[in-house]
Amino acid sequence: MTMTHRPGVPKASDGAPREARVEYRLMRNAVVRDVQKGRLGREDVCDAHPELLRAARNVGKPSGERCPICEATDTVEVTYVFGTRLPPGGRCPGTATELDRLRRRSEPVLCYDVEVCPDCAWHHLTRKYPAGGRREGQRAGRAL
Repeated sequence: MTMTHRPGVPKASDGAPREARVEYRLMRNAVVRDVQKGRLGREDVCDAHPELLRAARNVGKPSGERCPICEATDTVEVTYVFGTRLPPGGRCPGTATELDRLRRRSEPVLCYDVEVCPDCAWHHLTRKYPAGGRREGQRAGRAL
């Protein structure tokens, strides 16, 4: 099997093209700084949707980091997956197995990881990345 490399597309350790991942850490840090300096109020950033808070309490993965706003509790990470044949509001997988299954679908999906504080309702998108779909070198119905 030969793989061609397109300029500008990073390659994984096995030589396959790696999908783009967008990180939002710099934006997150800027928002936290604005709250600390009084440019933004807590009410401006602690407004997570009730469904996001429910997901954070029930299926969120502990991040090991204190909430940058209330500093009272650790934040959790919630992942939402959007794609064809998924609900319009996306799917919030409850287990690592379910998330892996969604990431390996034959149809492409877009995954969003969100940092959430279940206590004060702080939330911020941390990253988004594509997954699923047939990759170059795969045949229909069977991954190499």
